[in-house]
Amino acid sequence: MAWIFALTIDPVAADSADADFADTFAVIDPAAPALSVGELSTQRGDGIFESIGVVDGHAQEVTAHLERLAHSARICDLPAPHLGQWRQAVEMAAAASGPGESVIKLILSRGVEHGPAPTAWVTVATASDFTAVRRDGIRVVTLDRGYALDVPARAPWLLLGAKTLSYAVNMAAIREAKRRGADDAIFTTSDGFVLEAPTASLILRRGDTFVTPAPNGGILHGTTQLSLFAHLEQRGYATAYETVPVADLSTADAAWLVSSVRLAAPITAVDRAAMPVDAELTASINEYLLSPRD
Repeated sequence: MAWIFALTIDPVAADSADADFADTFAVIDPAAPALSVGELSTQRGDGIFESIGVVDGHAQEVTAHLERLAHSARICDLPAPHLGQWRQAVEMAAAASGPGESVIKLILSRGVEHGPAPTAWVTVATASDFTAVRRDGIRVVTLDRGYALDVPARAPWLLLGAKTLSYAVNMAAIREAKRRGADDAIFTTSDGFVLEAPTASLILRRGDTFVTPAPNGGILHGTTQLSLFAHLEQRGYATAYETVPVADLSTADAAWLVSSVRLAAPITAVDRAAMPVDAELTASINEYLLSPRD
C-alpha cells in the first residue's frame, strides 16, 4: 500500500447552509507527521472511520458510506458530520487517486484530549491486489466474539454496530485465524449464532436465496452487502436478513465475505470443512462490484 493523498478537514456543523467547503480543507503530505500527541484517535481509538473503494478514480457507494459515518457518529456521541462537506472531501480524494484500485479512508476523531473540537482527515492509498483472492477464495474459521446475540440491545455502550477506530480485536482475530491455518475469521455469538467477519460481511446462498445475518446482533451493516443485495434482486434472486445459527454455515450452497476493497471473496472452507464454490457467479459478482456504483 502506497499513500497517494491526504487532507485535513475543519468540520462544520451538520446543519450548515454552506455549499462550498474548499476553505475547510488543507491538503497535506501523506508521508509527513500530522497528528498531535494528545490525539484521542491514537491514544484510545476514540473515533470512527469508513473505507471507500475507488476504481479508476470513481469512489464507490459514497452515499452509503457517508450515511454509515453519520450513524457511527450518533452511536459514539460524536458531532454529526456535515455530509456535503465530507462528500466534497471524497471528491477531491477520488480525483487524486489515479487509475486502478485504491482506497479512501474517512476518519473522524473526538480530537485532542481536552480540546475544543474533533479532528477529521481523509487519505487515499493504493489498494492491495486482491485478484487471486477473488478468484481462488479464502479459508475461514469461526471465532467466539464473547457475547450473546441479545447483548447489543442490552448494552448499547459497547458501541457494537459502529465502525470505530478500535480495531485491535478485529486484527487479533485475523491473526488467530492465520495461526489456525486459515485466511480470515467469522465471528459467532457465545450462544451459537453467526455475526460477521472482522472486516467484511457474510453472505450465504441457499438455492436462489441469498442470506446475511440480521444487523440486530451488533453487526456493522455492510455497504457492499447492501449494494450486492440490490443487484441480486434485479437479477431475480431473493435476499433475506436472518438470525443464522452456526450450523447453517455447513449447509449453505455457497458463501462469500464481501467488503468495500477486497470485494467478494468466496469461502472455500469453514473450520477445515470444504465449502462449495460457484466460480462463475463469483466472477459475475465481482464484475458488478468493480463497475461504477453511486
